[in-house]
Order: sequence, then C-alpha cells, then structure tokens
Amino acid sequence: MYTAYCRTVQSSMRVGMKLMNWRKPELLQGENSLEKLPDLVKSLELNMLLVITDEGIHKLGLMDKLLEGLQEQNIAFVVYSKTVPNPTFTNIEEALELYNANNCDGIIAFGGGSPMDCAKAVAARIARPDKSLVDLKGLFKVRKEMPPFFAIPTTAGTGSEGTIAAVVSNSETHEKFAIMDPVLVPHYAVLDPVLTINLPPHITSTTGMDALTHAVEAYIGKSNTEETRKYAREAVILIFKYLERAYVEGTDMKARTEMQRASYLAGLAFTRAYVGYVHAIAHTLGGFYQVPHGFANAIILPHVLRFYGKSAAKPLAELATIVGIGKITDSDEKKAKLFIEAIEALNEKMNIPRKITGIINRDVPLMVERAIQEANPLYPVPRIVNKDEMFYLYQVIQE
Repeated sequence: MYTAYCRTVQSSMRVGMKLMNWRKPELLQGENSLEKLPDLVKSLELNMLLVITDEGIHKLGLMDKLLEGLQEQNIAFVVYSKTVPNPTFTNIEEALELYNANNCDGIIAFGGGSPMDCAKAVAARIARPDKSLVDLKGLFKVRKEMPPFFAIPTTAGTGSEGTIAAVVSNSETHEKFAIMDPVLVPHYAVLDPVLTINLPPHITSTTGMDALTHAVEAYIGKSNTEETRKYAREAVILIFKYLERAYVEGTDMKARTEMQRASYLAGLAFTRAYVGYVHAIAHTLGGFYQVPHGFANAIILPHVLRFYGKSAAKPLAELATIVGIGKITDSDEKKAKLFIEAIEALNEKMNIPRKITGIINRDVPLMVERAIQEANPLYPVPRIVNKDEMFYLYQVIQE
C-alpha cells in the first residue's frame, strides 16, 4: 500500500513536470569566458550586484578579474564571502541583509555548491520576503521570479548552474533540506574551465563523483524522459573518460572543460528526473556532521546501487554498455555488478574510502527518519525502501 502511494505521487509529478516550462541558463562557456560577463551585466543595466562566495575563493583571488571587469564597466557590487560548507540559515539571512541594505538588483554566485546554494536561497527569500526558509522547504514554494542571477561554478560537480534546487542547513536542528522551484534556475551561467584548474585533487574527485551520482540516480529513476536520459548518458560517458584524468593532471584543460560540461548535463538530468536515496542519506550526513556532499555521495553510491539489485539492473547495464564495461553476452545483472565495481575502482584510484567514519549510532534513527521524509514519496527510485531497509543502508555505509 505504501509503495503504491509513493508510485502514485511520482506518476502525478511526472505528468506535471512534462507540462512545465523549463528554463535553461544562457551560457557563456569556454576558456576565459568569465571575461565576457561584465559586458553582459552592463547590457542588462543593473546598478548594484551582490556577489556571494566563500572565504577560500575570496582569499585565492579567483574573483579578481571579474571584479576588476565590473569596476571598469562602472558596475557597483558588494561581496558576501562568509558562506560555509552546507550553507546555514545564518549565511543566507546575512547575505539577504546585505542585498537589501545596498539596494542590490542582481546576484552573482561564485564558487562551488555551497555559494550556489546560499545564493539561490537568498534569491528565494528576495522573491518571497513573506516566507521563511522553513516555509520554502520542498517543491514549488517560491513561484515568483528571482532577481537576475548569474552562476559561476568553480567546481565540476553540483550542476547547480542548471538546477531548480538550493540545499540549506539548519545548524540548530542539524536538518539539511532542499528548496526546489523552477524559478531558481539561474538566468545566466559561466562555464569557464580556467576557474577549475587549481582545484585540489580531492575536490576534483569528490565533486566529479557528485556529478556522476546526479547522472546515475537520474538515469535509473522512474521519472525519466528521453531528454533526461540523453543528458545522463552523455554525462556518464564524459565522467568515466575525463574525471580521473582531471584528478591526475589538474592543468589538463580538455579534461577540465569536459568535466564542467558533464556536471552541467548531469544537473539538467537530475533537476528534471530527480535523484534518489544516495542524496537523501548524504544530506543527513551533511546536516549532522558537515560531511562534504560530493564525498558522501561518492561513498554511498555503490552501496545503494548494490542494494537496489534487480530493480536497477537494466538501466545500470545500459550505462555499463555505453562506457564499454562488460561483454555483449553478459546478463543485465552481471553488467550492473561490473558497473558498480567500476565506480568503486574509480573511487579507489582517487583515494576515496569505501565507508563513512564518524557516524554516531544514536543519531541514526533520526537520520533514517529524515532520509525517508526527503525521499518518499517524491523520489522515483527503482525500489521504495522502508525504515528498516533504510536503517540497514546506514549500517552498510559506515566503518
């Protein structure tokens, strides 16, 4: 009965999503494409921008050329650089206050997933000043257009520059949840591989595995369209071909460029076809222990895929085939097994462990509850799990 209820909700959502008007960001892409952004901003006649980033990026000077370009165009801006991993309510409200105090009329998100999430949540609060962040939790709670929004990813993983989601954390309750609304898709995105050249190897690997998780969870779910399948397949092909190469040789511009594209495509896939239990579990680990999202996804992914068993065998076998894993004569189950093992091998090559350390057993019941609440009935996973099965998954992933 519970499974039938979940599938009914998912079927209704699938029909509704097909009828929606999906916005894609206008892209500036390629080497040094960031240099074109000030001219674009100038053409939009914006007067004051809020730039949201984190301290690391600010100190590294990654934004210097952009800020100089804005100054040359006489475009005023104010910078919020206090964003932390798994951005908190405090981050969002501080940045919002800065936006309002300076009469800003546009937002630039510059960084990885955390600045992107923070900036999108700020934009949601600007669009709906009558609603708190808790009020905006879940689907379609914004429904009013946000200010002009420019996304500049400095990692190749979240795909947030093309997605409807902002993930935020309540540091008091340790809850991490998503605000999801099509109006949160950025209006413009800059895919400049130069910005990812100096990423530390462990950030390259874990953000890349985040992108792979997006693509795989979208592909094996039950709310796919031909378009989302195409995006996911292309992303998986690119990640298997270029992620390790980017990890080993960080200055490889071809690998960096293709990983940025893979991340963007995986974002387009999952924002329309959703994710699954890997993300639901990873969000709880981020909320309770500040485990980096991509790192958590990388470790959890093979465990959840193995748990799905036959229910995910066919789509996983298809992904195995397109990346050259297995033989033509192999069964779907065999190919799926080999594909999961290939993910584990990729993790191992990039020094990502097989298990999560530091999970406290007394926290698990609440994490199970929250993961179930996030995923069911919305996520169109291959197999609906109950609380006992979710509890089992938490045991499997921990050291």
